[in-house]
Amino acid sequence: MTLGRIAFLGSGETSLAGGRIFETLARLISDPLRIAILETPAGFELNASLVAGRVGEFLKTRLQNYKPIIDLVPARKKGTEFSPDNPDILKPLLQANIIFMGPGSPSYVARQLKDTLAWDIIRARHRQGATLIFASAATISVGQWVLPVYEIYKVGEDVHVKDGLGFFSDFGMHVSFVPHWNNAEGGVDLDTSRCFVGMERFEQWRALTPAENVIVGLDEHSGIVIDFDKAVCDVHGVSSVTVMNASETKMHASGASFPLHELGAVQLPAADDIRPEVWDMLTAAQPSSAERPSEAVLALLEQRKQARINKDFAASDRLRDEIAALGWKVKDTKEGQNLEKV
Repeated sequence: MTLGRIAFLGSGETSLAGGRIFETLARLISDPLRIAILETPAGFELNASLVAGRVGEFLKTRLQNYKPIIDLVPARKKGTEFSPDNPDILKPLLQANIIFMGPGSPSYVARQLKDTLAWDIIRARHRQGATLIFASAATISVGQWVLPVYEIYKVGEDVHVKDGLGFFSDFGMHVSFVPHWNNAEGGVDLDTSRCFVGMERFEQWRALTPAENVIVGLDEHSGIVIDFDKAVCDVHGVSSVTVMNASETKMHASGASFPLHELGAVQLPAADDIRPEVWDMLTAAQPSSAERPSEAVLALLEQRKQARINKDFAASDRLRDEIAALGWKVKDTKEGQNLEKV
């Protein structure tokens, strides 16, 4: 099991800060970059495809040096042809090495993805090393408990708690997320911090969650990247991240790192908690090893890149021939080196 990284953004997935987080994560992927963007968070909107499409266009430009293949996954609503249980529309998830969900309604996301094929595929791909990126509403929905922002802030319902997707419960952790932590759109007259509900109502919501619940507050245009291999959380963006548990509150500024155990003790997930047919689908969808460059080829490619930087063209030509002998052709472009199977 190779656990992928997970990024949570407080807001601004298409901002300068958000773009930097995307590029930081894209740079760490050696395979051709395949990004799947789920339309689920805004699936109740008539323009759900446009909401996801804007993110896709942003990433197409922001990550153009990585030549990403970007797919929109219209898993909008259960019981329809665009259901998160429809395997035909979920195919891009099977090979995606970055999976993104963003703005919309937190409670809608949790309701539509809970116990679905789409959610099982996302969980399984993470265990195969895929990177997951969540922003805004999706950030809330992935946690153990949902702060129902629309219902409280817009509709005027009493403060209450809804079940989240509980992604980290697979790892024996009890974590909830609140983006837009430092929002100040209300000015001096209205407290819109804590994702628009304000401090007072946030504290009421927090009191309704169990004592073991760890809350991660994400400032706007800020976020964390969780690296399970190194057991650390890196803070990115323009502001900070706040971690609250029953006994203390810690604030971590941009550029800082803190140990993953601040969010709870990590346990490896059970082998049988995802249905077998999901693993069968993933196995069938993965390219054979013959279609992927080996570690030896990638190492030679990196050496050739360095040789060209050093203007050692004799070494560059020799390395190109060595790569060709292993069945791969190197093409030099303005964006860098590309590999093609011979």
